[in-house]
Amino acid sequence: MPASRLIILSVAVAAAGGAGFVAKNMVAPPPQIVVDSGPQAPAVSLQDVLVLSGDVSMGSPLENNIAWQSWPADGINANFITRTAEPEALDKLKGSVARVAMYAGEPLRRSKLIGEGQSFMSSILPSGMRAVATAISADTSAGGFILPNDFVDVIMTRRGDATNGAAASFNTETILKNIRVLAIDQTIQEDEEGKKTRVGQTATLELTPRQAEIITVAQQMADRLTLALRAVADTQEKNLGEADYLVSGNGRRGTVRLIKSGEVSEVGARK
Repeated sequence: MPASRLIILSVAVAAAGGAGFVAKNMVAPPPQIVVDSGPQAPAVSLQDVLVLSGDVSMGSPLENNIAWQSWPADGINANFITRTAEPEALDKLKGSVARVAMYAGEPLRRSKLIGEGQSFMSSILPSGMRAVATAISADTSAGGFILPNDFVDVIMTRRGDATNGAAASFNTETILKNIRVLAIDQTIQEDEEGKKTRVGQTATLELTPRQAEIITVAQQMADRLTLALRAVADTQEKNLGEADYLVSGNGRRGTVRLIKSGEVSEVGARK
């Protein structure tokens, strides 16, 4: 082979090698993965809390509507029931009765349950108040549309004496105002699915001791007591007048005032 060809071939090989070397160096190296070795966030501490797994209406037993659920330990209230403190609470509280309506997802509190040995009505009655029953019917209870937790006025109607052959007159007066209805018969909450028009025979009212005396006297004097349903917007009214004159306030316990033919007389109760 002529020397000139060898020289040209050698130069070509050298050029090819140089081009390959240059091309290899031009390729960008793969990015390096940086691992953060800094301090790790601490794991959230959890505790099992007894919660409602289903809605429970007022006066109903809890039954299977409670379950354990994990909660962040920092968000647990002292009134919550935890598995750590009471591991057998799930089984023990299934038969407990709800003092108020409770809903799925909320933590169970003992303050919302009826205490052992307490009746339901006495447990929902506020301190200092009394529960008094009065007879009602469709025509004396807004056509049956008065429900538990509604507020009503109590109206007393009395028949006056007939004079000089004239027909007897009637006297009507609102004796109590803005009174909460605790129950209708044995029902203490609204019926479900819109069934709200069942007419009861007895309404249980939430009264102060003084109001309890007034309605007791009125039940003896009246020909009829009527419950007048109040609008929700009117239930915030306070210090409304009531028929105090029906119960004497002169300190003689058991003395009541009777009104007959427009004349007022006081009668002492027998001991």
